[in-house]
Amino acid sequence: MLAVVALHVIPPAIFAAIHGTKAYPRRGILTFFAITLLVGNFFENLGVRTGFPFGHYYFTNLMGPKLGVVPVLLGLAYVGMAYLSWTLARLIVGAVRIRFHGLRLLTLPLVAACIMTAWDVCQDPVWSTLLQAWVWVRGGAYFGVPVTNFFGWFLTVYIIYQLFALYSWGEPIISAPMSASYWSQAVLFYAVSASGNLLLVLPQTRLSVVTDATGVQWKVSAITGACAVVTIFTMGAFTIMAWLRVRNPQAPEGD
Repeated sequence: MLAVVALHVIPPAIFAAIHGTKAYPRRGILTFFAITLLVGNFFENLGVRTGFPFGHYYFTNLMGPKLGVVPVLLGLAYVGMAYLSWTLARLIVGAVRIRFHGLRLLTLPLVAACIMTAWDVCQDPVWSTLLQAWVWVRGGAYFGVPVTNFFGWFLTVYIIYQLFALYSWGEPIISAPMSASYWSQAVLFYAVSASGNLLLVLPQTRLSVVTDATGVQWKVSAITGACAVVTIFTMGAFTIMAWLRVRNPQAPEGD
């Protein structure tokens, strides 16, 4: 299982490191990674110890070694998907030039946070209730996941993006306008990440029912089916919007 987890986490992080250096100087992409790791790990450790802002939960040993009470691989998961979500958000709001300012300093982090949170909405019941990589102690309405988790996710990643947007405003971090192929690569990788949730609905040999920490039973097919549908209408929608921006060279490119 640890190998499966690593395959979900490490490739996006590697992609972010390689793809990010095509447009960002080393200082810029390292700053993005540093903000993401520091803020993400801070709130995850805070969440496990206090229940804020996600809800009461703890990590099992499924994701391997931990830094404090949070798996190291989770930090890498933040980095990879945070970069992809930020890149798609830049496309969607039109902030694709060397510098952006004005209203986009606020709208870009908000849209990126929505894209990143959508990723968690699509997969949290699978990784928690089904695979038990982490356990929600008090359960929740969304197949054992509390709704507070998603507001906590939005808050966490919004802070990450807002800090980086402010850094970007004061520092010319992007080396040059990038080609359509550069943006297409990020959109394609995000789409591939989303497609993994759709494969979960394929017939497999497994339990038909799982039980969360509070004793509530959930049908496995209901979890995987719902996550697939949510993926189509959230991550799928963001993919289409970003792809249309790539394919429409006449669209305004931002500030």
